[in-house]
Order: sequence, then structure tokens, then C-alpha cells
Amino acid sequence: MVTSYSLPEGFTDFDMFTFGSAFLVEGVLGFFLNAISIVSFLAIKEMRTSNNFLIFNLALADISLNVNGIVAAYASFLRHWPFGADGCQTHGFQGMVSALASISLIAAVAWDRYHHYCTKQKLQWSTSVTLVVIIWILSVFWASLPLAGWGDYDFEPMRTCCTLDYSKGDRSYTTYMLSLTFFYLIIPALTLLTSYQSIRKQFKKTGKYKLNTAWPLRTLLICWGPYVLLCMFASVENVKIVPPKLRMALPVLSKTTPVFHALLYSFGSESYRAGIWQFL
Repeated sequence: MVTSYSLPEGFTDFDMFTFGSAFLVEGVLGFFLNAISIVSFLAIKEMRTSNNFLIFNLALADISLNVNGIVAAYASFLRHWPFGADGCQTHGFQGMVSALASISLIAAVAWDRYHHYCTKQKLQWSTSVTLVVIIWILSVFWASLPLAGWGDYDFEPMRTCCTLDYSKGDRSYTTYMLSLTFFYLIIPALTLLTSYQSIRKQFKKTGKYKLNTAWPLRTLLICWGPYVLLCMFASVENVKIVPPKLRMALPVLSKTTPVFHALLYSFGSESYRAGIWQFL
């Protein structure tokens, strides 16, 4: 006997298929690109430097976000969430850890590149490992707070994936969201802005442009900015006045970041790209 499930309010069968397809395409493409980055780092000895270790961990965070999106795609094609309430909490937590670690690591890469090109300071392995461990611990810490009651994880409007519940807009959610925005959007954005501005000036002096200095910050703001604005709007207004399809499109947009990160950081870095081609 086949069990039928009612569609979420504001969505048709075509919408479920469309959003599911978007999750699937970006998830599989990002998984493939980041898997190449991860395996190349592990297989090619020359790639295993303290600088590339940051990019390797960025690929780990992003491939985890890809898995989160693929699970959402699977549920979307089923037209319902098949993993229960505990599965929703796990899905929200895993997605939050991945996103926070990813954002932190692109800031760490920007900081490292600033010192590499501007101050000529070499990143020591001890510093790189310590930085990565701190980033992962803090990401797990902040992502676990909604499980402990500061904020909450719940379904997105389509009810086939889970994230921070912005529909309540209560004091607990607002204070958590404001803290998260400050530490995981404003500070990383400022780090990217100041670091790449300095790097761009250095490149102008030498006439050699060894990496893209404009798109790292643009990618952060384009992919995550609209979703954060929606979450901030939920702090002051009933977010349900925003059409559910638009509320669903923003997390789909945010999950494109692993694809852009792979192109910008793995395939866009001279040393890392050389190792990938050697591996392939």
C-alpha cells in the first residue's frame, strides 16, 4: 500500500520536483568537485602543505554541506521528510556545522593569503592545525546551541529539509541570530574585505595577479547574504508574509557555495590546482 502525503502549503508537485532537482544538481556537482580536492590532497604528497591544509578542510566542510543538500533533494522527490523529528534535528545540526565551518575557513584562507603575499610570513603547520581545530570546535559549539534551547531547528517551508527555525522570531531566536550574524557573517566579511584589498594592492605593485581578489567576498555576500537578511527580517516581522517559494529559494542559493568555493579555492589556487591536475 502506497502512503500519500499532502503537499506543503504554497507548493505544487512541479515545485517539489524543481527545488529537489536544484538541490540535487548543486549537491552532486559540489560533491564531485570537492571530492577531487580532498582525494588530491591525500594522494599527492607535494600538496600537503600548511596553506593547502586550510583549503583541504574547506573542501571537507563544503562536501558535508553537499551531502546535506542531497538529503534534501531525496526528501523533495519523495514529497515528504522520511527521517522523523530526530532526523530533522540531525539534518539541521549537520548543515549548520558545515556552513559555519565553511564560512570560517574562507576567512582563515584570506588571512593566510594576506600574510603570504603582503607580509611574506610563512604559515606554520602548528598554527594551521590549531586554527582548523578551533574552527571545527566553535562550529560544533554554535550549531549545538539550538539543540540546547537557544534557537531551534525545524523544517523549511517545503518541509523536506531542516534548518534554524526563523518562523517563531522570539527572543531566543533573535539573540541567537544576531550573535551568529556578527561572528559568522560580519567578522568573516570584514576579514575577506581587508585581506583581499591589501592583496590586490600588492598585486598592482608587482603586476602579477596570482588569484582572484574580488569574488571570495562577493560569493559570501551573494550566496549567504539574502538568506541572512531573511533570518534578520524574521526577528522584527512575521516572516510568513514572505512567499514560501522565495523563502525556499534562498537556502537553495546558499547551498551553491561549495561549487563556487571549489572553483575559487581548490581550482583557483596555483599550488592546489597543480596537485589536482597531477592527481587526475
